[in-house]
Amino acid sequence: MDNLASRKPNIEEIYKLYADMLYRVALSELQSDMDAQDAVQDVFIKYMSHNPVFKDSEHEKAWFLRVTVNRCHDMLRSRKVRLKFHSESETEPVNPASKARQELFEVLASIPEKYKSTVILHCLEGLSLQETADVLGITLSGAKMRLKRARDILKEEKNV
Repeated sequence: MDNLASRKPNIEEIYKLYADMLYRVALSELQSDMDAQDAVQDVFIKYMSHNPVFKDSEHEKAWFLRVTVNRCHDMLRSRKVRLKFHSESETEPVNPASKARQELFEVLASIPEKYKSTVILHCLEGLSLQETADVLGITLSGAKMRLKRARDILKEEKNV
């Protein structure tokens, strides 16, 4: 048992390895700095409490991305429910550091969630289409179709 424990990286190493990437994904999904930080924190709490075992580093990375995307979707659903009962959102929008960042958020906000996740993972995080499909739990052709539809939506909006 000591051999397995000595080979498994500690939480600080795991955090250093994945935190920035998970934060970027969460920020792209949620468009709120505080919510993105909360989502990443929730993912690491889940990791520590469940202590999952991974086949390899790619499986580990896919697990962290999938849990992050799922947590963001849960938070967005919760936000929509809250907005039905409150006239104003309780979350503050991100104060973008640049005009390009603001434009990116506006573009991402204009496409449906399932397409947004595909774009974020493939285009922004650089995952291959197969890795994107694995993280999202869909087929390779499903990932390709979602990416195509996202691009079509964006082209249509640009022409309008």
